[in-house]
Amino acid sequence: MGKFTSIHKWLTSAGWRGTFAYASYKARNALGFPGPSTSTVTLRPRMASYPVVARMGSSSDMDVFRQIFPSDEYACMRRVSSPRLIVDLGANVGYSSAYFLSCFPAADVVAVEPDPDNYKVCCTNLAPYGDRVRVILGAVWSKRSRLVLSRRAWGDGREWASQVLNGDTSDDASVEAWDIASLLEMIGGEHIDILKVDIERSEIEVFGNNSSSWLSKVRNICIELHGADCEEVFYDALRDFSYDVECSGELTVCLNMRRRKEGSLS
Repeated sequence: MGKFTSIHKWLTSAGWRGTFAYASYKARNALGFPGPSTSTVTLRPRMASYPVVARMGSSSDMDVFRQIFPSDEYACMRRVSSPRLIVDLGANVGYSSAYFLSCFPAADVVAVEPDPDNYKVCCTNLAPYGDRVRVILGAVWSKRSRLVLSRRAWGDGREWASQVLNGDTSDDASVEAWDIASLLEMIGGEHIDILKVDIERSEIEVFGNNSSSWLSKVRNICIELHGADCEEVFYDALRDFSYDVECSGELTVCLNMRRRKEGSLS
């Protein structure tokens, strides 16, 4: 039943073309023949208003596509009522942003991605949404900074594992970074209705330093936590807030965030 359920999810979310593309991609990689790294496929997910492009070869794009569309890991976020501003930190190639833009037609999205190759694909995938989306080449950190981009320090070394590292003393610090307070100031936002975070362990820096200056401006968070130390830092940052928490796939979701009243234990 598991295989049939998986196939049904693919067919209903991505159609025959997307299902066949993913099956071919997995088969080629399993056999050690990933195909040309420059090849791409256009997919038409049911939960996106416009088609999206995925790189093939050994790229991680199809795996990201699977998480967001067939597996629908962000389904619980559709319960958020009438969001106006969504900030996508670690936007990768834009699938999560496309999902949010499609689910919430009145919302604007700011997509932040540090990897220039991912950024280019992200811009292509989000272009049809026009001025509802702003794509920023850069990263989020605890302060305004310049960071080093690394594709090998974490994960499997593919595009979805691109990571930024402290670059204060490095000549390779090519990535511009903002703290969330300065990011909000730059985009002219007063609060964030949905903060999506998938930043490959940078959550330690973002939530471990100065987060009290902006957390009260965030209403809902969906985050992928990369290890027990990241989880500890994240929950410690939220210690003064009440929220409804749940898990969806690899995501931790904190809904209806509100600052606790003094003396409250809930």
